[in-house]
Amino acid sequence: MSHPLMQPAEFARLFTDAFAGAELPLLLSYTDNGADLPAEPVRGCFIKALRSARDGRPLALDAKSITCPGGLVYTGFGQHSPRIEDFVSRVERYKRTPEQVREFVDNLGLEPAPKPYIRFARLDTAETFENVEGLLFFATPDVLSGLVGWALYDGNAPDAVSVPWGSGCSSLVAQTVAENRRNGNRCFLGLFDISVRPVVEENVLGFSIPLSRFRVMAGTMQECFLGGAHAWTKLRERIAAAN
Repeated sequence: MSHPLMQPAEFARLFTDAFAGAELPLLLSYTDNGADLPAEPVRGCFIKALRSARDGRPLALDAKSITCPGGLVYTGFGQHSPRIEDFVSRVERYKRTPEQVREFVDNLGLEPAPKPYIRFARLDTAETFENVEGLLFFATPDVLSGLVGWALYDGNAPDAVSVPWGSGCSSLVAQTVAENRRNGNRCFLGLFDISVRPVVEENVLGFSIPLSRFRVMAGTMQECFLGGAHAWTKLRERIAAAN
């Protein structure tokens, strides 16, 4: 059952307490406001540019500031093409055939970006969840265990936490947006893509919660083990020591 959403500041307080000061998530949204555009286009994978947002400086990107063809596709600013399929299959060798790449993209059900900019803002820099598509976490294994356990707390769906193949932006952005648009309940593990690994920390993986799922999970955070169960309390101490 979904609940009226708390304000970002309240969730930031609850998350910081439950996860012992771990890194706050980014809020993903589309906007008409490009005030937070980077000074120069992002060369290569745009995930590396999210460092700014992770440090508390919101970041907006558009079709000109994203230079990676795949990044443009998975944010809704570009069209998929046979050239990308060939590159992913024959150069990167991430799929056996270009046809497999095409099938993957077709099944995503991508839609054009609804507004000119995609924006990433750390939770504590946002005033509302309005127009947010999802929450993106950059998490260490201990934090990730808490996020996954939280997502699995209120149901037994085998795909409640999914690990889809795809680029970093595909798993954290495209999958999250598509799931939110269909009012779905899946969360996603991400940043397993070999190409994105060099631009994130070696002990960090991604986890995303579509807003459609967060509306329910927000009501179970303190109810589940994150509210102070014995085993989590021990792990929380280790998270605190690492921060």
